[in-house]
Amino acid sequence: MTPLPTTVPGIVRTRVKAALRRPHRDAAPLPPEQEETRALLLRLMSLLLQYPDDALAAARPVLTATVEALPPSQAATELAEFLRWFTGEEPDALERHYVEMFDLRRKSSLYLTYYLHGDTRRRGMALLTLAQRYRATGWDTDGGELPDHLPVVLEYAALAGPRAGEAPLRQHRRGIELIHRALTDTDSPYRHVLGALVSLLPPPTEADLAAVAELAAQGPPNEDVGLDPYGMGEFAPPDAFVPPEQAPPTLMPPLTPLTPPSPPTPSSSPSSLEGPR
Repeated sequence: MTPLPTTVPGIVRTRVKAALRRPHRDAAPLPPEQEETRALLLRLMSLLLQYPDDALAAARPVLTATVEALPPSQAATELAEFLRWFTGEEPDALERHYVEMFDLRRKSSLYLTYYLHGDTRRRGMALLTLAQRYRATGWDTDGGELPDHLPVVLEYAALAGPRAGEAPLRQHRRGIELIHRALTDTDSPYRHVLGALVSLLPPPTEADLAAVAELAAQGPPNEDVGLDPYGMGEFAPPDAFVPPEQAPPTLMPPLTPLTPPSPPTPSSSPSSLEGPR
């Protein structure tokens, strides 16, 4: 396996390498360098969609350097565009914008099963199935967030590989499309992070687009019963949809200063990177 360059921060290199060591019999047959870049992109998206607390705000120079070191792609361009805004805002402004976009708006909530099942008992079963999928591959989410929270789903996709790991993203393609549209309609810079994700997924079908339009117009299904009959009390939504309390972002060790990435040399192929409250 081609080593990740030293311009990629250690925290990201460590996580990507750990993902590549995990065996997955149904992993897509991607060349190692492409799998590395794909995992890195997903890991970056996961980080950037977490609540922008002090630790994440302090990591902005590292995140920017990491994105600049990526080989050219639509996803990398979208993330670079987002980081131009993200690095130029005051931390309190970032926090306010995040809460407004993801905690106060139904159409851009980051809880994916809500778009597929709404406030119904089927959502509880979907959450349970997703949690079981994670455990079956040996991944422990520590129970800090619901398993359908998009940063959690992206983290799993980065760790588990393109086929099995990205299956939940493909399953919730319509919800992701709706979030992207809602963020685009409000001109939120977070639209670029969702745009990066959408660029990695299969294009939406006509049926997908029709379903997204219906979701935007009518909202997800609803019923007046909770999820307790399924033993899913911890996953039960309130009577009116309010996203659950955000968990703290993924903890990162202290970041050491990075040497600005050097321009690629003829012997350094850009493709060596391939593999995101």
